[in-house]
Amino acid sequence: MWSGGAGVRLPLRDNDLSSRDMGPVVRAASLRGLPALVDALGGDSAGLLARFGVTREAVASDDAVIGVRSAGLLLETAAVELERPDLGLLLAERQDAGVLGPLAVAIENARTLGEALDSASRFLFVHSPALSIAQVPDPEEVRGVLAVRYGAAVDGTAEPLPLPPQAADLGLGLLHRIILLLHGGPYGLRSAHLAHPPLVPVTRYTEFFGADVRFERPAAVLRLPAALTAAPVAGGDRLLRTLALDYLESHFTEPGQTVAGRVRGTLARSLGSAPPQVGDVARLLRLHPRTLQRHLAAEGTTFGRVLDEVRRDAAHRLITTTDLPFVQVTAMLGLAAQSGLTRAVRRWFDTTPSRLRAGRTGS
Repeated sequence: MWSGGAGVRLPLRDNDLSSRDMGPVVRAASLRGLPALVDALGGDSAGLLARFGVTREAVASDDAVIGVRSAGLLLETAAVELERPDLGLLLAERQDAGVLGPLAVAIENARTLGEALDSASRFLFVHSPALSIAQVPDPEEVRGVLAVRYGAAVDGTAEPLPLPPQAADLGLGLLHRIILLLHGGPYGLRSAHLAHPPLVPVTRYTEFFGADVRFERPAAVLRLPAALTAAPVAGGDRLLRTLALDYLESHFTEPGQTVAGRVRGTLARSLGSAPPQVGDVARLLRLHPRTLQRHLAAEGTTFGRVLDEVRRDAAHRLITTTDLPFVQVTAMLGLAAQSGLTRAVRRWFDTTPSRLRAGRTGS
């Protein structure tokens, strides 16, 4: 057993978070801080938790899970009974990445904010298969801005459903706080979007997020500078991150994920940090290289094809949503020379990197 990042403890054995037995679940640690908050606001936390079948021991545990519906109803009930419609924001102020369990180690030891967001997107199902985080084009279509979307997954997909208002405030608020902590302060948030109407005066939201907050939008998102993904995370430990990712990959498998999907995720997070070799990826996935290649062939693809797709998607994002020099884009794609970037972009998009950047329309 080993630990890291916000006191997170990685268990020795896999914790099955699938919905086969309990329905959609979330780690009980997502409510960490709630009992003390309820008591501080004059409520009875023990009685409140008991009504929803939740114990203080579960909330304090890194391993326990509870039903997503129960967690949402508990938050909504507490907000009403305590007459604190800002309960979700209050709880977010008391939390940090530690509530995410083993995922926190990978996030807090990332090289860059983009790497941290990629890890959160890929492994959030370890915290709850019912939730999703994804980097998406800016809904306002402003050049150099991207959005990080938070929502409830549908059958494990990335398409979000609206969350209960308190859960949405808590989730997006916590995501904002994690980015703040990783960045070491304000990170240039352009605005925050929420799907529900304001629950308290809008100034409460703007003070919390430090930016404009817009309501009754299609999804809950944070709009931030696209270049922020390249910002370094201070104090990260590469070895600890490698161990955390190795643990997550070997102990948790996303329901329905293909081998090609696992290879794609591994390449996406390591692109540009080391030469992409099939042997290295196979080792991380606990497979022999020939076994990995057979699985990919059975799924109708190859390692080279998956690598090319990962590079294509990363190139499009880096070229159209950032102003990074092309020599830096080349390095981040793991290509040997800028001429290789030019040839690849022409093959992928039938244009040059300069023209692709000049032709972007805002995303």
